[in-house]
Amino acid sequence: MKTPSWAVRIRGADGEIAGAGILLTPDQVLTCAHVVDRAETRITAEFVGAADHSVPAVPARVDATAYVPETRDADGDPSGDVALLRLERPRPTEETVRLHRLSARNRDVRMYGFPYAHNGGIWFRCTVVGGCGRDGQVQLSPVSPGELASPGCSGAGVADDRTGEVIGMVLSGQLDQHGNRFSFMSPAETIARHLPGLKPYIVGPAAVDERLLPAADDSSRDLLDEPFAQRLAAWLRDDGSQVKISVVDPGDAARAATLRRAITLADRELRTAVSVDRASLDPPGTVPSAGGHDLAVEASGTTAAEIAERIAERMGLWQHPENPPLDRIRASKATLNLVVVGVDEAVDPLPLLDLLDVLRTGGSRLLLVFRTAGDCHRLACDRLLVRPVRERRARLVERLREITGPLAEDLHERLAAVVPHGMRPLDSQLVAAHAALADLLRADDDQEDGHRDPGRDSGSAPGLDRYERLADRVAGRLATGVAELDGLRDRRDELAGRLRGYQVLHQHSLRGEEDPAVDDLYLRAHALLRARPCDVRAAEAAVDAYTRRVDDHREGDAR
Repeated sequence: MKTPSWAVRIRGADGEIAGAGILLTPDQVLTCAHVVDRAETRITAEFVGAADHSVPAVPARVDATAYVPETRDADGDPSGDVALLRLERPRPTEETVRLHRLSARNRDVRMYGFPYAHNGGIWFRCTVVGGCGRDGQVQLSPVSPGELASPGCSGAGVADDRTGEVIGMVLSGQLDQHGNRFSFMSPAETIARHLPGLKPYIVGPAAVDERLLPAADDSSRDLLDEPFAQRLAAWLRDDGSQVKISVVDPGDAARAATLRRAITLADRELRTAVSVDRASLDPPGTVPSAGGHDLAVEASGTTAAEIAERIAERMGLWQHPENPPLDRIRASKATLNLVVVGVDEAVDPLPLLDLLDVLRTGGSRLLLVFRTAGDCHRLACDRLLVRPVRERRARLVERLREITGPLAEDLHERLAAVVPHGMRPLDSQLVAAHAALADLLRADDDQEDGHRDPGRDSGSAPGLDRYERLADRVAGRLATGVAELDGLRDRRDELAGRLRGYQVLHQHSLRGEEDPAVDDLYLRAHALLRARPCDVRAAEAAVDAYTRRVDDHREGDAR
């Protein structure tokens, strides 16, 4: 990968590298506020990716109207830290780059910074982990420990691996007291909120459909359905449920306003300075996380194909436009948090449900809003909530049957062969797995008899989460236990071979004579190795005693 033309190295008054920047226009460089603070009064922007392979140095100044210092909110999370530099001399237009709005979730990205010993710049690889704090920043996980953003990287552009588009700016890298390493990025949408004057240089459609923007009277406290707001905020903070389905009647002004409020507050670009720090002003639990959704669309009067194209564009799946968007989405490993309002008022609701099922299967999270609890709503509940939970439960039942059946038998077979020295007993774990299996089978029987518990087929399925964790834990313990016991069996077989070899060696050295003391040692070792279960430690000690005696006898004969 070549050095990007938009990458800027920023030096301060002392000549040291203060950080990095992004050339957005011929005379504007985006960077971090703390970078220009470190550079003090004299700032120089150096263009390491210039076309003629020179490194032009251009004096720059801070645009006082586009400077947002880093602050801390009520939770101590960082906010802001963006600034714009004005160049004394413009650079060629072809060296500039636009920021691009893309769903950031789980994307592989790279950044070009200027850490110590790499003054010419170097690429760092990262994966976007997820949002953090109320400002809309996202956490980056370095591909390797050495690729953590370090001093000299702040202000660097973050480029998406799939599309090559610059989707944000590096803020900082941190090492906490436990040795954990973190990097953080401000996405294009968060930058647009802090510096609205840059919106002409940020491309890609906004995350929220214009028809879902708040109405003039939505801020009225009378139009807040607090329980509904809490449920929406919980899903937007990732409460563990993949799919949430709600009904919002067009005539219910409070519920409709509450939905628009949640969508707005969860969008990085639409949040305001007030909403970022409003948790203490609003009812508890009603303020969602920034970036809680990646895309919110109004489906009324829209076709499934149009919505699929919108989703594919937000995911950055435009590389093969000849393929239908649904095929691109299905083939992609990308996921997103999607809000669709008015599912039952789409031009073609059934193909839209097919699209939503593809997204759910691929791991995306869905918040779906219907206008009425009609046939489309019931079909969606069955396809996207009830049926997936049943299939998930069936897979879990099969896994628990394997754990309590063949895997447990493998363990018991090995326990019958060797004594499990130092291995924690697994009886209680297997009892718990049997109990979980019985509970799941009993629930299936209740449903077949018509005694369905309405809470069992919920989207969150907390019972399944608990049993899946149990299955993971027990399967892991069984695999570890079987491996340890296999190691003991292998050691037992090695000792048996060693004992046989030494017996042959000893018989040859006796030349027809007898040695009862050595024979007793052999018989003891042989008996311990043949015992079931075999105490491998005791057998090893007995074999060692026998082989030492044979070696001593041979050395005596040699003398």
